[in-house]
Amino acid sequence: MISEPEESVRLQGFGEMTLRTAVATVMLLAPRERAEAAIFRVRDGARLASSEIAELASQWGIAPTARIRSPGLVPEQHWSDIVRGMVREAPLPSLMVAFLLGVLVARR
Repeated sequence: MISEPEESVRLQGFGEMTLRTAVATVMLLAPRERAEAAIFRVRDGARLASSEIAELASQWGIAPTARIRSPGLVPEQHWSDIVRGMVREAPLPSLMVAFLLGVLVARR
C-alpha cells in the first residue's frame, strides 16, 4: 500500500500524528521498544508492519538511533578520583562545614 508522509496515523502510546512523525518517533525508540511499537492508519485501522516502518524510514532518510549499551559496558567514570583530589586540596574547616551541611540536608 502506498504511504504518504502527511497521512494521519495513530502511534500506540503516543496518539495521533502524521506518518512521517510517527516513523521518526519509532526510530528514536530503543531497539526492543521499536520492535513492539504499533502504528495504525486512521482511515482504515490497518496496522503497519515493522518491515514497512523500517522501509519507510529508509526511504525518507530517517536513521534509527544508535544502540544503547548496558551500563556495565560503559567505561567507568572516575568520580571517586575526582572527589578524592578535591578533598585532598580542601582545608579542614571547609570539609567540616560541608559535612555538617550534608547532615542537615539529609535529615530534612
